[in-house]
Amino acid sequence: MNKVKLDEIDHQILDMLIDNTRTPFTDIAKKLLISAGTVHVRVKKMEESGIIKGSSLTLDYVKLGYSFIAYVGIFLEKTHQTKFVLERLSQIPYVTVAHITTGKFNIFCKIRAKDTTHAKNIIFKIDDIEGISRTETMISLEESINDKRRLMHTIFNEL
Repeated sequence: MNKVKLDEIDHQILDMLIDNTRTPFTDIAKKLLISAGTVHVRVKKMEESGIIKGSSLTLDYVKLGYSFIAYVGIFLEKTHQTKFVLERLSQIPYVTVAHITTGKFNIFCKIRAKDTTHAKNIIFKIDDIEGISRTETMISLEESINDKRRLMHTIFNEL
């Protein structure tokens, strides 16, 4: 995979967008003393090269009533069932992240729920997927760090 070359202006644009993806291009242009058209062209170029893959919305799940987080380690009967199980997991909207892993579990996923009863129902739904032999659940007491911006700033400063 080829590493994409970014110049100082690209870095500054990305820094501002990392801090707030909704920053208008005109505001970025004013701060960098360039035209809004230049910002637009550079962002478009970074999107086309795959550096920028859309933008995201951050929700306060607690305010929406989904404060319960659990991590579910999944043991498969056979590893060739991984794709099938992942397809079934993707049909459960409360499964927000899933990773194929090495070590103890075949798949490790994160779920969001309203409360323990809701989480139990989600976990039972996961357990019922064909190919899963058993699961192991860990309840999150508190999400202490969830900050992708620090990593993104570090990566862009290393480029």
